Amino acid sequence: MKILFRTLIALLATNLCFAQRPAQPPMSQERFTPKKLGYKLFWEDNFKGNQLDPKKWAVRGVGPRALGFVSPEAVEVKDGFLKLHALQKGDSILIGAVGTQGLLMTKYGYFECRAQLQKSPGVWAAFWIQSPDISKGEDPAVYGAEIDIFEFFKKLGLDIVSHNVHWAYGPNQKTTRGMQSYLKNVSEGFHTFALEWTPEKYTFFIDGYKFYEVTMGISRIEEYLILSMELPSEKNDLRNTVYPDVFVVDYVKVYKKKQGN
Repeated sequence: MKILFRTLIALLATNLCFAQRPAQPPMSQERFTPKKLGYKLFWEDNFKGNQLDPKKWAVRGVGPRALGFVSPEAVEVKDGFLKLHALQKGDSILIGAVGTQGLLMTKYGYFECRAQLQKSPGVWAAFWIQSPDISKGEDPAVYGAEIDIFEFFKKLGLDIVSHNVHWAYGPNQKTTRGMQSYLKNVSEGFHTFALEWTPEKYTFFIDGYKFYEVTMGISRIEEYLILSMELPSEKNDLRNTVYPDVFVVDYVKVYKKKQGN
């Protein structure tokens, strides 16, 4: 009984520490597809060739980030995949990040990537949508939001993926708090991670299963996509990280509602 009590306390402390809600399974066993929800393909990248398509993406935020640096060295397109690495080079850690700012700016739709997550704790894979105006004001309808379609913090568990929404960057920043989804073996192989964004709500999916619907922080402005490998701000969090590590993306697709829907 004492061991069980300590375990429950530890789990509660972990959730509070990372501002995460308790992990939950899918809302139902129904599996959704963009077509089933009334969408058609609007934009895609299947990462063919041997370099990033400059009409679709650019390496994002080159320079210092958390405990390392975003570098083009950590971004690779090879064998039909985008590979965002975490590399150790001398005393530096290099990470990869790409975004569509100024190339694809859009609002509403169904946003999906198929990807394989990183193997280590410490660093983490992320697929998100960002507003260019998020720090200019506090109304998400006017200034937008950061919509974290997924982040994979391996220290939270092998089968747990997180989602979040942030807005009003600054002293009054708001958040939905981290929403944790539990899906067995999500850390192994390839999976799809998706968001449906409408004027009324955000809905988060993994492998077609619906996990969360939220109506807070709804952005009503055009935003851009980001894929990134991320780093923590505390060195102790990297103590079990093994380099090199990689976040592998098979494709990114954006769908829009069919005419008349």
